Amino acid sequence: MPITLTQPETDEAIHSLKKYCAAELEREIGDLQAKLLLDYIVKEIAPLAYNQGVKHAEEFLRGRLEDLPATVFEPGLTYWRQKRKTS
Repeated sequence: MPITLTQPETDEAIHSLKKYCAAELEREIGDLQAKLLLDYIVKEIAPLAYNQGVKHAEEFLRGRLEDLPATVFEPGLTYWRQKRKTS
């Protein structure tokens, strides 16, 4: 599943990349260079983080599903057992 950014996210990311390059690399880059760099990162590197997030979500959900019977189990046919206790 390809990762896509909305236009506002793209604009913010381009601004962030330009700011990062200027502050940390002491190199000014233009909008086109930042957009090309962003496209590369989204296509090449972002899937690694995305896949890790999917893996973490799967582990979390599997843990919750394994615990489901203990969490939501409700025994049936208990009316008469409860009736005897109150009598």
